[in-house]
Amino acid sequence: MVPDSKTVALAALRMAMSETREEESALKQKFLADNIKTVAVDYGGDYLASIKKLVERAIVASKREGVIHDSHGDEGAVAGATREALSQIMPKATGLNIGGKIGIAHRGDHLSVAVFFGVGLLHLDEVAVGLGHRVAPRS
Repeated sequence: MVPDSKTVALAALRMAMSETREEESALKQKFLADNIKTVAVDYGGDYLASIKKLVERAIVASKREGVIHDSHGDEGAVAGATREALSQIMPKATGLNIGGKIGIAHRGDHLSVAVFFGVGLLHLDEVAVGLGHRVAPRS
């Protein structure tokens, strides 16, 4: 049996790596059948200038799509997991532009946020992946 934390983390990663809206929608339905609520958010811009916006977008999208409740604890879980994921790509991304997606997944007590970004300048891209996990109990 695969632990829920790993299952939810994998769902967040798959959402972040989806390439089209159609793929994103199909994944969302697949995960919902497994009682995993998910959402993905596209983003591009300067890494350092974007950290606050990325955290805000992750929280807003999670609430809008019903991945989390409108509560201080759930918002904090998304913010913390997003910051953790972003901190993992910081060594590659500082001073450069990023472009890609944030994937968020939640089931039971487990919430994961994954980031999958191209990092670079012009056409000289590197790829970076980050993952954060928090406890966000469903009441």
